Amino acid sequence: MGTSIDMKFEIVVIPVSDVDRAKDFYGRLGWRLDAEFANGDDFRVIQFTPPGSGCSIIFGKNVTAAAPGSAQGLYLIVSDIAAARDEIRSRGVEVSEVFHSDGVYAGPDEPYLFGRRRTSGADPARGSYHSFASFRDPDGNGWLFQEVTKRLQGRIDLATTTFASVSDLAGAFRRAEHAHGAHEAKLGKRDENWPAWYAAYMVAEQSGAKLPD
Repeated sequence: MGTSIDMKFEIVVIPVSDVDRAKDFYGRLGWRLDAEFANGDDFRVIQFTPPGSGCSIIFGKNVTAAAPGSAQGLYLIVSDIAAARDEIRSRGVEVSEVFHSDGVYAGPDEPYLFGRRRTSGADPARGSYHSFASFRDPDGNGWLFQEVTKRLQGRIDLATTTFASVSDLAGAFRRAEHAHGAHEAKLGKRDENWPAWYAAYMVAEQSGAKLPD
């Protein structure tokens, strides 16, 4: 077979009961208002995009037949779970404590990683994909922050590795700096080629490739 055609996931439809209330909520989160369109009294659609996201949400009047509040398990990937939680709380939004899985399957919690039980606090090893926090919009649609600092191998194309925001790039630099300190300690001297080492580390971390020694 030939090269596959790109298929970029673009929109998630969020069912809401009060369009203006939802608009106020998602605006308060600091998400970008991309579009608002109405056609008389029968149709209205609003689009928001989270910071750094390539995917947007839409909601409105006569946009979906789904029951308001029925969208659950909507993941927002962040590089620092504590900072993400602090920011959303500063915007007046109620958010859960940071939690992780205890590794025991216990049936469905609110939808998140395999329905495992919630244990208070971030993952002790601070493993990528393992720490969460949750919140809901006024209709009860359920959102999850998930902390991801290193992707599983094959999840990101090395040729198209990008950082979605200044904060994500800054976080990658901080982790590279910490790892590079250990690298220089092993060398026993200053690494004059540190820019190349940083670049290799940051790309490998994001794509899930083997990290440099």
